[in-house]
Amino acid sequence: MMAARTHAEPAPTSLGGGEPEPAIPVSGGRVTADEVPERLAAVRRRIAAAAERVLRDPDEIRMVAVTKMVAPEMIVAAQRAGQIDFGENRAQEFRRKLAVIEPPVAWHFVGRVQRNKVADVTGLAQLIHSVDRLELAEALAARAQRDGLRQRILVQVNTGLDPAKAGVVPEEAPALIERVRELSGLACEGLMTVPPLAADPRPLFARLRALRDTLRSRFPEIQQLSMGMSGDFEVAIEEGSTIVRLGEALFGPRPLKPA
Repeated sequence: MMAARTHAEPAPTSLGGGEPEPAIPVSGGRVTADEVPERLAAVRRRIAAAAERVLRDPDEIRMVAVTKMVAPEMIVAAQRAGQIDFGENRAQEFRRKLAVIEPPVAWHFVGRVQRNKVADVTGLAQLIHSVDRLELAEALAARAQRDGLRQRILVQVNTGLDPAKAGVVPEEAPALIERVRELSGLACEGLMTVPPLAADPRPLFARLRALRDTLRSRFPEIQQLSMGMSGDFEVAIEEGSTIVRLGEALFGPRPLKPA
């Protein structure tokens, strides 16, 4: 596993382009830090039950606790309860969290990456879930090569063909993976999807699994399936997910804005 760059240094006051950094919220919604361990335990039980329903080993499934607008004390409470994998959606908030959350932690970046934020995630996120276009892959690879790294990524696929969602259409995924393979700074390990809110997620998860299984004959390194969030992670596990991305199930509703 690629080691992340150190993030012990203090956070800068702005991150590129002179944009002010958002404040880290001081509350995690209606859930308190004291409640986080039991919520984690409850979700782990649900993950295990979903896996067992389809004769899978629950240890095959990684839970990423998504901490968008979640206060540091909530993250620390999850760490103390044994959670290691955490995910962020926004580069600026990600960098702020890096400065205040101590190891052990494995950071994932699960949101859309803007090209001007590539330096804020490359080498700091152990796995970037949302590579959806060649231009982004090339920018990530160039930064990784400059820093002597090999950045692990997933290719995001728009299985629901939703114009509001990022991701390549399924038919274009093989070509993107082929090009990513040519970039020495990247290692593509699998696929990610976000179904449309109003859609039945099961056939879309099944479609991603089928695509992964087809791709593995050409690209044996394509193993991971990042699919399933708080409202549908059990269905995702039943359909083969290896990584679920959970926010509200662990930390409760997000505040409307940072406190």
